[in-house]
Amino acid sequence: MKRVKRAKLFVWLREHRHELFDADFQAELAGMYQDAPVGQPPVPPAQLGLATILQAYTGASDDEVIEACVMDRRWQLVLDCMDHAQAPFSKATLGVFRARLIAHQLDRRLVERTVGLYGQLAGRVAGGKLRAALDSSPLWGAGRVEDTINLLGHALRKVVGVLARQQGWGLAEGTRVLAERAGTPELAASSLKAALDLDWDDPAALGHALGWCLARSAAWRGWPPSLAAAVIHRSPPGWPRPGRSATRTSAPTSRGWRGSAGA
Repeated sequence: MKRVKRAKLFVWLREHRHELFDADFQAELAGMYQDAPVGQPPVPPAQLGLATILQAYTGASDDEVIEACVMDRRWQLVLDCMDHAQAPFSKATLGVFRARLIAHQLDRRLVERTVGLYGQLAGRVAGGKLRAALDSSPLWGAGRVEDTINLLGHALRKVVGVLARQQGWGLAEGTRVLAERAGTPELAASSLKAALDLDWDDPAALGHALGWCLARSAAWRGWPPSLAAAVIHRSPPGWPRPGRSATRTSAPTSRGWRGSAGA
């Protein structure tokens, strides 16, 4: 356990997995398979539930989860499969479990139980950060609409990305620089909800986040000229500077912006 002391969630899940997946919750998870053939599921639902939490937390793909079960001792500690030559479940089994979770609306129950217990033992702030990490995972997007705050963040980030490309910069780097120059570095993050770093257990957090998004949305029409001017003025050596190329792109930038805003 000392070797994984930095991976707090791994250690916590190892120590408290039996509290998280108590008899009642395990029975609830097993109930998802009532319509399955006798003998299903092939592995305990609690083990698949632990793997799903870790997958959402780390952002691993299904293939990476299977690999981690064999190669990563942190995963092995949590899933109780130390030194196994094969993963305790297949990629297909993990995918079916996740689909059943979402179909039975138990994905939220899993997240809420995990965050609730973690918050009780590690503190409210820690619980809020874990909630942001789990809610921000694209894992749940396969079966339900993504979190509203992150959807708004994606839309805002696309606007900044369009401006970056119209100025001749790479999408990722240009988006980051433009967002920083606009005083909103949060827009460069893959998850706005995680970047805002709010206490998502606080009922006021959602209102604050929505207000933040709406304020940035209202400022869209004033962003293109101000952002371009600020970045070009303070861009590092080798980056596009004012000149003929910038002049040629000014008109398309303006037309494209009005079209995007009206779409």
